Amino acid sequence: MLRTKCSNATCIVATAVVLATGSAPVVRAQADLADTTTLDCSFSVIATAGWDSGDAGASVDLSTLALRFEEIDTDGATAEIVGPYGASQIIVRQTGDYLHLVQMFTVGPLYTTTVIDRETVDGRLMAVHTRHEYTDTQLVGFTSRPEHYIGDCAVGTE
Repeated sequence: MLRTKCSNATCIVATAVVLATGSAPVVRAQADLADTTTLDCSFSVIATAGWDSGDAGASVDLSTLALRFEEIDTDGATAEIVGPYGASQIIVRQTGDYLHLVQMFTVGPLYTTTVIDRETVDGRLMAVHTRHEYTDTQLVGFTSRPEHYIGDCAVGTE
């Protein structure tokens, strides 16, 4: 843990200097996120959760998950996701600095993707993808436990 010793005024000035010099994430115009029509997302980190003898736990690993959303209509609250199993309907909500995409399956699982209006690199925006799913049998390459992905998305406004 990093500890610093300074007066309140000194700490406030130091914090303001750090924020003013570009250490804070870049905030884009909110209108850009509301105008989104496509997203190309990649997620490089995954946390997989589970229960071992009733105790909750999680493991973190690298990921190569890529998702593409098309036909995003923030006014109509709809979108489509393109994947290996065909297109699927998505519910969309844009609130403040967040664009939420929700996919509910008729067999139970819930997937969410949230794009945060903060730039990572090359104009891409921070993104989180979660999969609320559990099956008794684990199969490689299939979601069988809750998953939480971290990455970013390229925003299209065609």
